[in-house]
Amino acid sequence: MSSDTQPGPQPQTHLPPTGPIRRFVPRSLYARAALILVVPIVALQLVVSVTVTQRLYEDVTRQMTRSLAAGLDALVEAVEAAPDAEAARQTAAALAAPAGVTTSLPAEGPLVDNLALSDLSGRTVIGTLRDEVPGVRGVDLTASRAVQVAIETRHGLLGVEFDRRRVAASNPHQLLVLTAFTSLLMTGVAFLFLRNQLRPIRRLALAAEAFGRGRMVPYRPSGAVEVRSAGSAFLDMRARIERQIEQRTLMLSGVSHDLRTPLTRLKLSLAMMPEDEDTKAMSRDIEEMQALIDAFLAFARGDALESEPELQDPLELLRDIAGRAARAGQPVSEGLFEGAGQMPLRTSAISRAVENLIGNAVRYGRRAEVGGLLTDRALVISVEDDGPGIPRDRREEAMRPFSRLDPARNQDSGSGVGLGLAIAADVARSHGGTLRLGESARLGGLKAELVLPR
Repeated sequence: MSSDTQPGPQPQTHLPPTGPIRRFVPRSLYARAALILVVPIVALQLVVSVTVTQRLYEDVTRQMTRSLAAGLDALVEAVEAAPDAEAARQTAAALAAPAGVTTSLPAEGPLVDNLALSDLSGRTVIGTLRDEVPGVRGVDLTASRAVQVAIETRHGLLGVEFDRRRVAASNPHQLLVLTAFTSLLMTGVAFLFLRNQLRPIRRLALAAEAFGRGRMVPYRPSGAVEVRSAGSAFLDMRARIERQIEQRTLMLSGVSHDLRTPLTRLKLSLAMMPEDEDTKAMSRDIEEMQALIDAFLAFARGDALESEPELQDPLELLRDIAGRAARAGQPVSEGLFEGAGQMPLRTSAISRAVENLIGNAVRYGRRAEVGGLLTDRALVISVEDDGPGIPRDRREEAMRPFSRLDPARNQDSGSGVGLGLAIAADVARSHGGTLRLGESARLGGLKAELVLPR
């Protein structure tokens, strides 16, 4: 099916981020600001963990373990010097008691090193004891606040048990816990400030989005100086656009009145003249000029005189439009309707857009179908026909105002003035949507879709 028209450039599609890293980056300003806030804190936590745990506490633990290892060396030397096992046992007990260390000879273990996976300082304790005390067979760090060491002597395996606090700082993760708690607290406070700073930007975005869909929402600039400046600029821009639309409407009303008056005089003059081929041709020209003026005014006026959108059932509205067209004698039938619900729409604007699409469909095809799909995100209104369609490479051209693809289809053949699709696209844009042209898989002709976000 040939087309009557179309509006200027289509809305740009936001391409998804590309690249291995950008695809994981959040797209909203709030999420990105939160990421900027959280990443340095997490990095700081990692640096503190590595520096404090693996360096400060590791060095302190190594020094404390070396001090204890010197005493264990003296204990082992005294045990080795004892003449027999009983003397060695008594010697070990006598030397260990004043230092708060318990001994056993012979000991049953441990024969292997044993520690928890989360024991960061335990690895330093074991490594230092093995380096400083010859004959160490195993170190057990799994007991609660105790270290058990097995040392090989000539009288058998010497077991030594002492308090874990003698070789490692108490509560080694206290600084990390304190740092983590402070970081979480500061992050929460920063999030509160961040939300207050981003809220005015969000309100500005909602006001701009609503205005782009033809709705006026109250907005007052607030927030930081830069955000207030952007909000004031938006209000000035909105006021200028409203004045421009109002002035354009007034101008077009005057033009309409000025043009209709001479056309009416021409009609009266022709009515008083004898009817012949020349007067018939002139009458057709006047009627076409009248149709051209009406179509131009409808396109240029757009939704300037429309009321605020009203909440209604869009699928029921489409059924009513298709029914009116069928009762008017047009070969229009109902297609597929899916979904349920309501959304805010301008009734007269949607009716005008769908009627224009139906007019184009029945003008170049033998029948047309009107369908609708209502989802949680959008309303899709489709008008399909069985006409010749529009080549893919000419659809953009077909959607320009006053564009007619087939030069042979002049005004005498009733092809219109080339504004049907432009008006439909204008209505779609006033609702924040777009008009798409494609091929009808069912009827074989053109498929025009009005896509309106909810």
